[in-house]
Amino acid sequence: MKNLKIVFVLLVLVLFLSSFEQPKPKILIIGDSISNGYIPFVKERLKDIAEVYHNPGNAKHTGNGLKYIESWLAEGDWDIIHFNWGLWDLCYRHPDSKVQGKRDKVNGTITFGAEDYEKNLETLVKLIKKHSDAELIFATTTYVPENEAGRFSEDAIKYNAIAKKIMKANGVKINDIFEVSKKIHGDYGKGNDDVHYTEKGYELLGEYISEFIKQVI
Repeated sequence: MKNLKIVFVLLVLVLFLSSFEQPKPKILIIGDSISNGYIPFVKERLKDIAEVYHNPGNAKHTGNGLKYIESWLAEGDWDIIHFNWGLWDLCYRHPDSKVQGKRDKVNGTITFGAEDYEKNLETLVKLIKKHSDAELIFATTTYVPENEAGRFSEDAIKYNAIAKKIMKANGVKINDIFEVSKKIHGDYGKGNDDVHYTEKGYELLGEYISEFIKQVI
């Protein structure tokens, strides 16, 4: 009987203490198909310390972000928002192109030029800050291989420089994944004409991003 009383007291104590357990921070990741590739690995690596979500579908370009950002933010009370736009903005497309996504950097038109990208991204940062008190992290645009049909390699560097300037001016943390993504792409990219990664590549990107987020939690 004495042992049963001890077990009962311990159980009550555990239940009492668990009621004071702090909820896990909620993290929103906003991004394009690259982030859709690494999000499962980020969720898995952070599952014990955070709840990780992704915006519905593909965030595409900054114009799409401006259209949907308020609805994405309204889906939760976020503690951390890790976001990126760039690959879609700097992509050239042509209606007659037969390449997937109608990409064509020879005859096509860029989605958002550097000036418009800067203006849109600045507005997006202000909107996020207006509607959320979350800690903000901007992830730089990932590597663009030389033979990609709709994108110029050097534009990723150019657009990242623009983004970094905006983030520094607005006090947003920068997760500079460009060089890491370039190395990973060299080993686990889908080819020199594709910005995407194999599953192993996404796993490595997810590992790097998870470790960065851990420092902020």
